Amino acid sequence: MEKRKLGKSSIEVAPLTFGGNVFGWTADAAMSFRLLDGFVAAGFNFIDTADVYARWVPGNQGGESETIIGNWLKSRGRRDRVVIATKLASDMGPGKKGLSRAYMMQAVEDSLRRLQTDYIDLYQSHRDDPDTSIEETLSAYQELIQQGKVRVIGASNFTAPRLAASLETSARLGLPRYETLQPLYNLVERGAFEGELEALCLKETVGVIGYYSLANGFLTGKYRSMADTTGRTRGAGAAKHLNEKGFRVLAALDAVAQAHNAKPGQIALAWLIARPSVTAPIVSATNLDHLAEMAQAPEIKLTPAEIAQIDAASR
Repeated sequence: MEKRKLGKSSIEVAPLTFGGNVFGWTADAAMSFRLLDGFVAAGFNFIDTADVYARWVPGNQGGESETIIGNWLKSRGRRDRVVIATKLASDMGPGKKGLSRAYMMQAVEDSLRRLQTDYIDLYQSHRDDPDTSIEETLSAYQELIQQGKVRVIGASNFTAPRLAASLETSARLGLPRYETLQPLYNLVERGAFEGELEALCLKETVGVIGYYSLANGFLTGKYRSMADTTGRTRGAGAAKHLNEKGFRVLAALDAVAQAHNAKPGQIALAWLIARPSVTAPIVSATNLDHLAEMAQAPEIKLTPAEIAQIDAASR
């Protein structure tokens, strides 16, 4: 399978990332193991999680996703065959958030313990921390890299000015730079990334691993009316796209999917993979059928005319 570099780093990943937010939420430990086994067996190697996953579930405290991945890594061995990305800075409880050096040194140890590994391939700032200087954060990352606990670093949910300031600080002070950006990006939510952020990532060779690649499942085509969203875990997130633009995008995906004997969600992922700025969009699955469907997306090569057709519908 085609491999792509994460930014300017030496780390190479297949063009789809498995989103670990479902582990400990909509996928229990047993199903999570099956999904991870299937993902790797299909030729993929990039798994993304965060310390805060899945703290939003009643009874959870955060760290559930990392713990499941850690147990899987321990039981399967071959740590070197997968690229593990995790994140810090989101609220993990009183005094446990942000990007200060003191907290970062604590957070990395917690993640390493849960993941049952001695290094994190891609450690990401989950969200910006305006209360901590960029220099302090990047200097702390430098320490972690020098200690061998982190290979490369990335940012998530950063604005273009803050990402630019971080890259400038890295260059000026000789500190590690953010090799990746994790933004909200899909066919019905293009505005947050396209424009200033995308241009910056292309100019600076920052790899993009966008989240909500299928817009809470809307782009799979399974939500076509409010009735379809009732009682579904991600129904509310998909419901906001039940409008003229959303239906226009689904119609374009349906048309292109028919030409490829594919599903709308596969075409939505193929469109992202074909985007010059995108390295490996993040997508989740909660059962093996979803995984098998998703795994075929990189094999679909859209024509320029098909990309233009989808672009026109989703603008």
